[in-house]
Amino acid sequence: MSYRIFLLSVLALLTVASTAQAQQTEPSQNDRALAAGYKAAFVCSGVFNAGQTEAEVAADDLTRIYPGYRPIIGDLSVEIDRDRRRVLVRFADTMPPRVAQWRPHLGCAQLPTGADPDGDIALPQLDATITAPDLSDTDALAWPRGDADAMRPLADSAGLDSVIEAALDRSTYGEGTETTAVLVIQDGHIVGERYRSGYDLHRPQRTWSVAKSIGASVLGAAVEQGLVDLDGPAPVPVWQVPGDPRAAISWHNLLHMGSGLWSPFAGNRTDAIYFGGEAVTDSIPGLPLEMAPGTRWRYANNDTLIAMRALRSVLGDGDRALAFPFTDMLWRIGMTRTTPETDWQGNFIFSSQVWTTARDLGRLGILYLNDGAWQGERILPEGWSVYVATPAPAQPTGRGGVGYGAQFWLFGPEQGLPEGSYAAMGNRGQYVMIVPQRDIVIVRRGFDAVGDGEGFDIARFSHDVLAAIGE
Repeated sequence: MSYRIFLLSVLALLTVASTAQAQQTEPSQNDRALAAGYKAAFVCSGVFNAGQTEAEVAADDLTRIYPGYRPIIGDLSVEIDRDRRRVLVRFADTMPPRVAQWRPHLGCAQLPTGADPDGDIALPQLDATITAPDLSDTDALAWPRGDADAMRPLADSAGLDSVIEAALDRSTYGEGTETTAVLVIQDGHIVGERYRSGYDLHRPQRTWSVAKSIGASVLGAAVEQGLVDLDGPAPVPVWQVPGDPRAAISWHNLLHMGSGLWSPFAGNRTDAIYFGGEAVTDSIPGLPLEMAPGTRWRYANNDTLIAMRALRSVLGDGDRALAFPFTDMLWRIGMTRTTPETDWQGNFIFSSQVWTTARDLGRLGILYLNDGAWQGERILPEGWSVYVATPAPAQPTGRGGVGYGAQFWLFGPEQGLPEGSYAAMGNRGQYVMIVPQRDIVIVRRGFDAVGDGEGFDIARFSHDVLAAIGE
């Protein structure tokens, strides 16, 4: 199976539910509520995380989306309250509007469907005593901690420039693809960088499932500090009842997509959490076992969400749990424009809802090329980069030979890339390809269509980038 066919097969898995919705003659009230939540979430995050206009959000984040939402979203009216930094989207005369509320550093959280916009819900906030980086100061620091002196162009850059330009032409690496950013890093320095109109080095967009790899990195920081033993069971509170078989699910199982928990279909959508305002703890930990842990690979947002819920339990469910991703991982490596969002009860949604820039993803890649060390300071455990790039006990099948490690996808010669290459990958064409043999990181951001058209061929693009750079 070719890698292009693999991409299309993954896309098909992710759009099964939405296709079924699209076939309905009339959307249900729940469909409309989810579509309103989708619109509220993206308008809120686009306006208040990324500084976009409503028109810019509509042009990218609200077009070529899940087919089931397309015919609904355009008819839903939006109210942006800039003073309160929240977005309201009405979907029914008999129900309150869907609400997404922005908070500093934690981005936008949705209120549950049916919640009173002015009701008594105190959304989690980052502890005001925590000193966040001053962006004007950090930007002035030398790359990669800051943005100064970042570019080191190749002596002969024409070949690489040509490959990067082709990535933005909407056809060379996938018909109809929409690239917003490309970043190529070699030996720790940026050797190639391009942005589509409307984007630059400081404008973030949603990572989708690249967030899983970021979340795994946050968990790695906890392992390095001795807070988590991956060999032990993940301490999910609702499983800690005598006789519950799920209590045996280990951190390894969750990171390897091997929990054995039931989900409606592979690549399960979690729209109730992403767009319905449901808290992670409302349903995900209650899923039953379907297979013995560690015996089956099944791509599932659930496993990532549960792993991060277990980390929150370890950290104490309070201010430290909210601060930990920032103070103990992101800010330590200069990822100062990365916003991991939470549900309305303070659970990080590290399966998808992170907003970040191409350069911040490049910094993450550099951290992995350096095996978790950052400018002489150890952030992740020694050997962590090997761990995430080692094939999980159970592997995906029929996916063009692409394998799976621990929240990263595995590439190699079968995809035309050096042995040991691995990547963070997300919906709509978000990629961070890490090539240890060449000390290279390749970042591609985009707004590829969901459910139709071709996906961006990251393997072929990465191969061409490597060839253009030369040995």
